[in-house]
Amino acid sequence: MAASNGDVGMRVQARPPGTEARAGKFPGPTLMPELTAIQRDHGWLPREKLTELSREHDRPLYEIEGLISFYPHFRTEPPSKVDLHVCHDLSCWLHGSDERIAEIRARYGDDVEIEIQEVSCLGRCDLAPAVAIDERPAPAAEAVQLVAAARQDGLAPAKAHRGDAPRANDPYAPGEEHYRVLRRALAGELDRDDIIAALNDSELRGLGGAGFPTGSKWELVRQQDNTPKYAICNADESEPAAFKDRQIMAEQPHLVLEGLLLGMLVTGSEEGWIFIRHEYGPEEEVLREEVASLRAAGLLSEDALGSGVRLEVDIFTSPGGYILGEETALLECMEGHRGEPRNKPPFPGVYGLWGQPTLMNSVETFADVPVIVERGAEWWKAQGVNGAGGLKFFAVSGHVMRPGVYCLPMGTTLGELVTQAGGVRGGAKLLAVQPGGASSNFLGPERLDVPLDFQPLLDAGSMLGAGGVVVVAEGTDLVAAATNVLRFFRNESCGKCVPCRVGSHKALLLLTDVLTRGEGPEAVADDLELIEEAARMTSICGLGQVALGPVMSVLRMRTEGQEGEQAEEAGAARTHDA
Repeated sequence: MAASNGDVGMRVQARPPGTEARAGKFPGPTLMPELTAIQRDHGWLPREKLTELSREHDRPLYEIEGLISFYPHFRTEPPSKVDLHVCHDLSCWLHGSDERIAEIRARYGDDVEIEIQEVSCLGRCDLAPAVAIDERPAPAAEAVQLVAAARQDGLAPAKAHRGDAPRANDPYAPGEEHYRVLRRALAGELDRDDIIAALNDSELRGLGGAGFPTGSKWELVRQQDNTPKYAICNADESEPAAFKDRQIMAEQPHLVLEGLLLGMLVTGSEEGWIFIRHEYGPEEEVLREEVASLRAAGLLSEDALGSGVRLEVDIFTSPGGYILGEETALLECMEGHRGEPRNKPPFPGVYGLWGQPTLMNSVETFADVPVIVERGAEWWKAQGVNGAGGLKFFAVSGHVMRPGVYCLPMGTTLGELVTQAGGVRGGAKLLAVQPGGASSNFLGPERLDVPLDFQPLLDAGSMLGAGGVVVVAEGTDLVAAATNVLRFFRNESCGKCVPCRVGSHKALLLLTDVLTRGEGPEAVADDLELIEEAARMTSICGLGQVALGPVMSVLRMRTEGQEGEQAEEAGAARTHDA
């Protein structure tokens, strides 16, 4: 598969209007898998290996260095004996990550064998505060024990938690043979038009954040005449509080791959990829085992089950960066460039990987396809409540008793989800909820009756987003929490466009200064509104467009709360006078 990727990469497609041909964008095969392999073998990227790579592929060394400098996972210096990463983003911050970081630095700060790095979300918000020792994820409480083990004998790779019971979206009973729907489609028992019709009738929308109708996307790619076509499962789940896809891959690799393969079959894509973040090593291993079993069963081959259809799938490990969750930045990375979003249109369904039509959906979206096709659109829609249709996975973290991943009817209210997660820890009152991951606006406790569905959350002033729900208890400085979220977006901006790069940095400076001085956010509210509007209206991609939204939602909540208190005081005064 890697060889075919290189061959495909040699194709230089014509660039339609709207695509870029910026300096340094070389047309040769992608070097990303080889860079990843070198780092896996050596723990870093030795200069001599980069020079060999440059000569072998006749690529300038500065191109390779430009790639390495963009991606945070690549290292150009040898690692220390123990690599200790500590997350400082919202869910971990709510559980005292600042204090844990201070303790870790006090304990190991002078130890030359241990390298301590504060990092963005590790995708382990259910373990908050989370750490990773030599890329092995764990709760911070286990850091001392694991560091000692890593220093002495090294750490065995972590194993993915495979789940305790089947989820409601799995059509297969325990012990039942998987890929029944795909086998029927390959045998001609399921018409490809009927599969798209089922997706359209089910009203399934993309569940990675954008919410685009799934059937329409599949239909668009299918209608394209250009070949070859590609299909990609976007498993680069890197937003703070979003870890549902991680658990779906661990528990339901068969559904993720079956949905991807059905998408390939319907759209005429012969080559598929799962693009997974490098922090999901345990889950990547689960997927690799599943891919190997598919090959052994004849479902992945030049002639899948004798159907005359070529189906091939491989896994592409991300070199790091939240921006790669944006579909066109992901494509740039796979093609071997810096992961900067493209201007759109054209969209990936028309001009995607290597300039060819490309189907791209999220992990959860693909995992829902088999049950929809098998049981029908009406069954799927009947699973929802409060006017919504279908099922939805939610990752719940923050100040809850039972953080984790929950599969519930779409339309379940915020309050019901918090109850499912055991309620607020310690019996505290709820202060706010972020219902859709770091990019979603905070909602106050008066919104607990809002159904978790696309339109109701938009109407309430937030969004469903990536389905990462963060619960914040009273006693938390909500402005500081929102500033923590803004810091994440500032750090993860690719830097391509000025409104995002400069605006997020300037806004963070203003808010940090306010918090340091102990003043109220009203001191910079006007400036923040101007920066937020500019970033929202003119940023190229969704990162810059939403970066300041959570902060502004907190400022609005404070303003509305103060106005409500003033109204209550005025009413009480009038009553007293009367």
